[in-house]
Amino acid sequence: VTEDKRNYREHVVREFLRDGEGDSSPGENPSIRSHYTTLTIIREPRSGHRAEHGAVGCANTSSGPATVTAQTLFRPDEDGQTPRVVVLVGAPGMGKTTTVRKVMVEWGEGTLQEQFDCVFCIDCKGIAVPREASVADLVSQCCPHQRVPAGNILDDQKILFIFDGFEALGFSLVQPEAELSSDPREVKPLETTLMSLLKRTVLPEASLLITTRPTALQSLGRCLEGEYYAEILGFSAAMREEYFHRYFENANKADVAFRFARGNEILYSLCVIPVMSWTVCTILERELCRKKNLLECSKSTTRMTMSYLSQLLKHRDRDNPQVLQRFLLRLCSLAADGVWKHKVLFEEKEIRDRGLDQPDLLPLFLNEKVSKEGGDHGKVYGFSHLHLQEFFAAMFYVLEDDEETVSDLVGHEKDVNKLLESYSESRKDLNVTVQFLFGLVSQKSIEYMDKTIGCRISPQAREELLKWLRGKHRGISHPGQALKISELDTFHFLFEMNEKSFAQSALGHFSDLDLQDMKLTLYDQMALSFCIQQWAGLGCVTLQGCSFHQQDPRVELDVLVPCSGASGAGGRPGAIAELRHEEELHCPIHLLCRALRHPGSALRVLRLQWCRLSESCCAELAALLAEHPGLARLELGDGALGD
Repeated sequence: VTEDKRNYREHVVREFLRDGEGDSSPGENPSIRSHYTTLTIIREPRSGHRAEHGAVGCANTSSGPATVTAQTLFRPDEDGQTPRVVVLVGAPGMGKTTTVRKVMVEWGEGTLQEQFDCVFCIDCKGIAVPREASVADLVSQCCPHQRVPAGNILDDQKILFIFDGFEALGFSLVQPEAELSSDPREVKPLETTLMSLLKRTVLPEASLLITTRPTALQSLGRCLEGEYYAEILGFSAAMREEYFHRYFENANKADVAFRFARGNEILYSLCVIPVMSWTVCTILERELCRKKNLLECSKSTTRMTMSYLSQLLKHRDRDNPQVLQRFLLRLCSLAADGVWKHKVLFEEKEIRDRGLDQPDLLPLFLNEKVSKEGGDHGKVYGFSHLHLQEFFAAMFYVLEDDEETVSDLVGHEKDVNKLLESYSESRKDLNVTVQFLFGLVSQKSIEYMDKTIGCRISPQAREELLKWLRGKHRGISHPGQALKISELDTFHFLFEMNEKSFAQSALGHFSDLDLQDMKLTLYDQMALSFCIQQWAGLGCVTLQGCSFHQQDPRVELDVLVPCSGASGAGGRPGAIAELRHEEELHCPIHLLCRALRHPGSALRVLRLQWCRLSESCCAELAALLAEHPGLARLELGDGALGD
């Protein structure tokens, strides 16, 4: 028994350290030891779950039930009760399979031995047993060479059975009680054997851990008793930062990548979803290898969200793209309707009426949630994150459709101008949707969606967006005055699209930039810098009372060298240039000055009063003056610069 067990433990560690095809670690470095980051998991009995947390699967981190970890899922609760059955609930990409891998590796390495003598994991997505099987047959699938370990391992030891991806089983959970088995070696239809484990008629002393998407919750609840529910809510703020540091081997690169993500409010919020954090890290890692730093990173929030979408869809059947296109149109129509009506939960009837009740696609995008009333009030559905709903709402306006789908759509018409006018007039909550809209109609996005996801985006909205931007600021400028831009969102929209020619067309009608009393984050400055470099007619820049969030210069220094370069500045030809770069980065207006120095700049007036600039800015401003003989007026009147 000891040798068999040792062999099995070694097999478990080898098997589960490898990169799985799980929902939270696509392509991730296989070492779960170094990459696993603690998730926010809350645990509670079913009764409390129904009453307090109707919105199962929502990525929130509200205070409430106590949090648990992979190691403490089966520890006694506050009343001293030890859970025997735990259902781990989470939306796609939340980290269910990664948590299972963590449990298996820790048991194999001895951490969980005091709790369980043996742990067997049944992958419901790839279950490879005949239609008839015993519990012993299921166990043999988990063992090397499909051989049950010797001895009475199934009779008298502390065993944990893990069912990973329960929603993928796809058969009825209703089995007559008389049919259920009590003998682990009795061969029965697969459904009956699995049901016997769930109902605990066989091996009643064994513990069960079941991972599932929210879609299977109600049917699963009918066949379990006394179960505890644990819900994965994703990464807390601290865990997001820890994940970035675990992902990158280089601490400086981790700092740069995390600061970049944290500076982008939408992106940072989405990183609560573990697979989104992975997507962002993967893209930023490539950017850091190609470029010296992330100040020129052109990968927009839209592009990163599209990469996340491609991960969700990576296992789908690509033979019939029309099916996905039609489904997405209906899903996006639902999302847009919800955004307009401030609605994040949708009744089951709405799902059916829109033709979204497709079991192979629906669970990828919408989480089934238990209605707060419980009982027979039906299911409600919601997106994993509000920003994902806003992304799909933006897609509604640009996805190409056909006559058949249009006739099916419920809700409002695809009127881009109505969306833009409503945002301009009163609906500032539509900001994220409009930003995604700009990102989706960039040429790169259109090509990416077509090649990678198989969806067609219409470029028609580009002209409407351009016309709207040109007219957006005319009302602010008085007749006879120079046309000026005085709202920061314009720069974010153009930066999201990241097309130089489009930005040039949009900005060409304006000559003044006027932002006052704003706290400009690094991401704001990147958007501003991109636009200023495309703005040929910019003559007057007013940034009175604005503060510039400064990146830590030491963080940027080590990632100036591409991946292939040597580390350390000493003795290399670029050392002096890098030291100068360090001085520049101490200057909070470094990005602004660099953008204003672009060739062909028509800058005549620069106003920086009350911006609390320090002496570190003098060299940058002097260089700007030297390169721009046309600069006639420089206002720095707040006395902080010294002599």
